[in-house]
Amino acid sequence: MAASMFYSRLLVAATLRSHQPRTALRAAAQVLGSSGLFNNHGLQVQQQQQRSLSLHEYMSMELLQEAGVSIPKGHVAKSPDEAYAIAKKLGSKDVVIKAQVLAGGRGKGTFESGLKGGVKIVFSPEEAKAVSSQMIGKKLFTKQTGEKGRICNQVLVCERRYPRREYYFAITMERSFQGPVLIGSSQGGVNIEDVAAETPEAIVKEPIDIVEGIKKEQAVRLAQKMGFPPNIVDSAAENMVKLYNLFLKYDATMVEINPMVEDSDGAVLCMDAKINFDSNSAYRQKKIFDLQDWTQEDERDKDAAKADLNYIGLDGNIGCLVNGAGLAMATMDIIKLHGGTPANFLDVGGGATVHQVTEAFKLITSDKKVQAILVNIFGGIMRCDVIAQGIVMAVKDLEIKIPIVVRLQGTRVDDAKALITDSGLKILACDDLDEAAKMVCVCVHKHYFELMDLNIRDVIQSISVIFIDAQIVPSLVSGNLFTLTPESFLHALWYAFWYDEMFQAHLHISCSRPGISQILF
Repeated sequence: MAASMFYSRLLVAATLRSHQPRTALRAAAQVLGSSGLFNNHGLQVQQQQQRSLSLHEYMSMELLQEAGVSIPKGHVAKSPDEAYAIAKKLGSKDVVIKAQVLAGGRGKGTFESGLKGGVKIVFSPEEAKAVSSQMIGKKLFTKQTGEKGRICNQVLVCERRYPRREYYFAITMERSFQGPVLIGSSQGGVNIEDVAAETPEAIVKEPIDIVEGIKKEQAVRLAQKMGFPPNIVDSAAENMVKLYNLFLKYDATMVEINPMVEDSDGAVLCMDAKINFDSNSAYRQKKIFDLQDWTQEDERDKDAAKADLNYIGLDGNIGCLVNGAGLAMATMDIIKLHGGTPANFLDVGGGATVHQVTEAFKLITSDKKVQAILVNIFGGIMRCDVIAQGIVMAVKDLEIKIPIVVRLQGTRVDDAKALITDSGLKILACDDLDEAAKMVCVCVHKHYFELMDLNIRDVIQSISVIFIDAQIVPSLVSGNLFTLTPESFLHALWYAFWYDEMFQAHLHISCSRPGISQILF
């Protein structure tokens, strides 16, 4: 009776668990793309899966200059001597030195040289040289870069302008208008997300007919709504029209100017620019996509881009290989639900090849934290047998030793299962996603035991579980009462301990092997 109650409680504990926070959404948002700026006032900014392309500030400013947009004078310097020459040529007493790294928060960052701040104001060419020497070739550490930092290979040296007023301007795609929209605000130079949340009425918009194109009166109307003084409305509108033409020319999905300013001389200037590009246009925007600075990217991101994979590294120990961003998010969530932690977001897309699957495994296993891998494929467009071929090839070529759990459903799934079975490799197959997630979580704990040179059955036999004065583990392991496998028992026992308060109140667990209790409980 006691053993029966024990078994029932294990099953309940394994199924009645509260859902963990959907932390996967934050990672997936980096792959799907979303401005997130205007959720509170009726705008539905288009989302699409795309390769992430980030340009340095000086690159974006050069594109603006080519388009005839008004910007501060300045040039990029790749050495302290170049910074000195540029500052001298500018002939201004006030010069701004901006570190060119692809990370936010540079103004509050710290260089490995000890210099505080990635944006500095200097007052002579000599000072420009001295400051840039502490930036160029040095790593900058910010909240976004973490302890790895980002190398600064060049600095932007530009004149300092004194803004009288600051505005926000952007062009993006918006579903409800079925095309581009101009967005403006009188509150520039600050976090626009905060403006959208706190004072949505401060944000104005002007939809553009993609066929007819932008009209001067539309730009004038927006500039007036943004609060530009009458004497510079035309100048602001002209810059907006030029920015829209740039938006179309380079297949951009967003052009953001923050801030667009009226300076002390009454001139309209674009002080900073952020541009996002449509990844589907890479074949005809080679000039733009060749600007990608791979020294600023993680090597895995570089390899993922080459293989046309959507990959984001995380902090967990369970690797994930999935087709489709939505299914990838669900897979990461269910791993969290069962106590595991995803090591990555990896979407192989709907038309992956054997080569791409192999490259995906290379990416996953390059992360030394990964101790088990879950493959979750729903074959609609994707063929399961192609995935299976890639898995078998990757395991053989890469000599993967960590556990792999595979859940395949859909097109040619029977062929896929046969390929995996005939391979003779130790790949765990499971038809149910929930069970597959449980299994990979168990494999992570089993991997701990293997690292300690312990047999999982011996581990279970060393655990003393007492419930209402009945020791039942030996019976379970020997199979006299239940056909529960050692792995399943250990998994259920672990969850019962952590998530079932009533069970904990009547359960005492101890282990004769040193270190096991710390790993499990």
